[in-house]
Amino acid sequence: MTFTHGKVEDLTQEELSRLVLDMFHRIVVHYGLWFGEVRHQMGMNAALKALGAVSERSLAIQLNRLSKQLGFRMQDGGPEPLLNMPKDSLLTLLDSLAVNWLANDGIWFQAIEFDHGMNDAKRCNDSCWAHFSPFEAWSIKNLLDLPAQPGLHGLKKALQYRLYARINTQSFIEEGSDLIFQMNACRVQAARNRKGLDDYPCKSGGLVEYTYFARSIDPRITTACISCPPDSHPDDYYCAWRFSLAENLLTAGGR
Repeated sequence: MTFTHGKVEDLTQEELSRLVLDMFHRIVVHYGLWFGEVRHQMGMNAALKALGAVSERSLAIQLNRLSKQLGFRMQDGGPEPLLNMPKDSLLTLLDSLAVNWLANDGIWFQAIEFDHGMNDAKRCNDSCWAHFSPFEAWSIKNLLDLPAQPGLHGLKKALQYRLYARINTQSFIEEGSDLIFQMNACRVQAARNRKGLDDYPCKSGGLVEYTYFARSIDPRITTACISCPPDSHPDDYYCAWRFSLAENLLTAGGR
């Protein structure tokens, strides 16, 4: 869309609507840039601490202002329409948000792949996971009020609250003192299979994603890949990961 007027006040209804969405987008990007720059300048721990202080205050200010403008009430710090929405509808909304997140991730990947090639896209993807996994772990840890070292039980609980958990099918196996995580159905890989394509070789990204997530939930947890494309895998899962507590490894090694 090309705007036909120089002054905002002279824009058409459609153009003003587009401008509103663009301003929302700018807020999101600016928010992320602030977080990224604090992380770059001061480190991840400082950035997450600042994010904890910023997120609640910023969201409250923005929602309160929007509630007055858009005509919805706030209740207990959240939009009343969400609190009054049926549970099934809220679960469906969660699924839609997770799919939107995955679509956004894929669009970014393709934008780099088409202009710079697969290697650069994978490099950017893996680096992105190095930052997103600790953030998602931090967010879930706060949401669930997990202790500083919740162990493998805490990790199992946290993995069920990831964005991926809403769109993929996953399972857990307790094997001795270890926790085995399997991705039984993967939306990305299933889509490639339907098109007759080979599995996407996601092992390099997965090593970053799962290692950083588990370590951020509990720094004692170590991660080992059992199988992940381009590795071969059985029909009942695409990738599988073994999580162990370091103290358990030390005990086993001393026997």
